[in-house]
Amino acid sequence: MAAEPRGDYTEKLSARIRKGGVSYMMLAPYFALFFFFTVLPVLISMFFSFTTFDMHSLPQFIGWGNYAKLMLEDDLFITALKNTLIFAVVTGPVSYVLCLLFAWIINEFRGFPRALLTLVFYAPSISGQAYLIWNIILTGDRYGYLNGFLMQMDFIQQAIVWMKTEKYVLPVLIVVQLWLSLGTGFLAFIAGLQTIDKSLYEAGAIDGVKNRWQELWFITLPAIKPQLMFGAVMQITQSFAIADVSLNLAGNPSVNNAGSTIVTFLLDHGGIRFEMGYASAIATVLFGLMVGTNKLVQLLLRRVGS
Repeated sequence: MAAEPRGDYTEKLSARIRKGGVSYMMLAPYFALFFFFTVLPVLISMFFSFTTFDMHSLPQFIGWGNYAKLMLEDDLFITALKNTLIFAVVTGPVSYVLCLLFAWIINEFRGFPRALLTLVFYAPSISGQAYLIWNIILTGDRYGYLNGFLMQMDFIQQAIVWMKTEKYVLPVLIVVQLWLSLGTGFLAFIAGLQTIDKSLYEAGAIDGVKNRWQELWFITLPAIKPQLMFGAVMQITQSFAIADVSLNLAGNPSVNNAGSTIVTFLLDHGGIRFEMGYASAIATVLFGLMVGTNKLVQLLLRRVGS
């Protein structure tokens, strides 16, 4: 089919803008904020990733030097990358499934019980005291809740300094992150489940849907595809951007960098050493990982219910 002449396309675009002028004016403030505070910083960061820049002198262009150093010379970055991928592979899918499962179960309740359960499951992700609680649980002496319980049950004979013992750091951080992961995606799933037209289930029963699992796969999940996409984006972003849990429980640097992630590595170079060019390269690599993973997940979710 022949391509549409550029002049015709421009005229149609102009006509569409004139027709929806009020709508575009209403959207303009959001697009302006999105451009200046999201798109522009990403582009600037990509530019600085090809330079050496310490904020005291003008940036010097060095091409792919920062990326070559990251991938070929910096062992600490490789460790942070490995830990981040482990976090993403474990906490991303598991927390996503848990969000959907708990939302599905809670949606079966009505009224106050549903509101209370939603609050109980959502509260850890917004609680400012979450890390304080876990620090008490993981205290490395006999007065720590976890050590006290294990010693009382004779599983261990002496207290374990959990966050200073390399082999325990990453597993503990993963458990805590899973506990904190029922956040915005969880609320989106509950909201989506409450908007499903109940007549779809009646039509499904007539068409041969026989049990709750078939209802979930053929009716529920296709009906909340927008929420599934949104939840996937949120969980992927959260799993790749893990930093607070490591900083608050394991410190920075953690013992033998067992809890180091790309974001903690980025904060070290950008916020402490002020190696802004190198930090921008780290941020660009993280951005590429997030975008690539999101595209892959979206391809998989399009098959749901098909």
